Amino acid sequence: MSKYQTPYRYDCVGSFLRPQEVKQAKADYSEGKITKEECDAIVDKAVTEVVAKQKELGFHIITDGEFRRTYWHLDFMWGFEGVGHEQTGAGVQFNAEMAAVEDTYLIGKVKAKAHPFVEGFKFLKQFEDENTVAKYTIPAPAQMFQQMIVPANFENTRKYYATNEELIRDIGKAYQEVIKQFYEAGCRNLQLDDCTWGAIVGDAAKQRYKNLGQDLDEVKGQLLEVNNLALEGKPADMVITSHICRGNYHSTFFTSGPYDSVADYVFAKENVDALFLEYDDARSGGFAPLAKVSEDKKVVLGLVTTKSPELEDKETVIKRIHEAEKYIPLERLYLSPQCGFASCEIGNKLTEEEQWAKLKLVKEIAEEVWKDA
Repeated sequence: MSKYQTPYRYDCVGSFLRPQEVKQAKADYSEGKITKEECDAIVDKAVTEVVAKQKELGFHIITDGEFRRTYWHLDFMWGFEGVGHEQTGAGVQFNAEMAAVEDTYLIGKVKAKAHPFVEGFKFLKQFEDENTVAKYTIPAPAQMFQQMIVPANFENTRKYYATNEELIRDIGKAYQEVIKQFYEAGCRNLQLDDCTWGAIVGDAAKQRYKNLGQDLDEVKGQLLEVNNLALEGKPADMVITSHICRGNYHSTFFTSGPYDSVADYVFAKENVDALFLEYDDARSGGFAPLAKVSEDKKVVLGLVTTKSPELEDKETVIKRIHEAEKYIPLERLYLSPQCGFASCEIGNKLTEEEQWAKLKLVKEIAEEVWKDA
């Protein structure tokens, strides 16, 4: 049994660049050229190899690289009853390009069922040993709630839910069930990936919700409510963290803005054990909002970027860690990249070698800063 849990002094968010053979296998399967079993075998082999690489680098928290999914968030939502999806060629506008996504919407009431991601976790868990523990990443409940109330889905959602409160209740309950499934499968480290907070820090958010007839502060309260509802009754020995960023697609971003306007909600009141926070450039603002983080939470500083191959200056990163220490004691601080390397199958604009160099740098810095790393 491993003594480790997330966050560790040097940690990572979760996704890694998909090997070409994984992309090809999924394309071949979708075109009927290979069976699901043949596709799964190729993905299993790639997961085995990416886990071995993480161990080789000396990382104690291992992930499956999110190789089994196309999108960091949508595939998970498809694992609930009441959720449909369709490839229509639609997308979401990021700062430099259109992110290709699959339409995901309600076709009924949201309910939990045996979730396929749990099987993915079971495969990963076999690689745990005395030096490593498996972490699984899923989108936050707020992300699913947000998906169903975006302008493109709002009217359709009202066919099934007359109010946001009813939707929140069902999503929260469904997540409780799936978290229980992960726990029973042996998962003790679960991460909720959440772009909702990052999406509403920008100036455009207030107008976007005003157009829907919704007050932005009311929306913030609803995001907090659905996340905390999902966490009710979580097992005491299960670590659940949240990762917050402003979008990560092919090295582009969705929005910009500091955490100030959401800190009173997510930093102060969300009932997770730790926050993985994007802080790799000026888009995220300063560290002052960290003063709002409740004392029971740890903070993982995402000071190394996955969006470009250039390695950060070690001394600059160390200096920034100590700047954050003005607001959070060093013993509650940790280090990681700001996001994954491939939030969607397309991945960011760097090579696998450059990806591993980033993680190596994170480890080197952490070992200099913290004596217990």
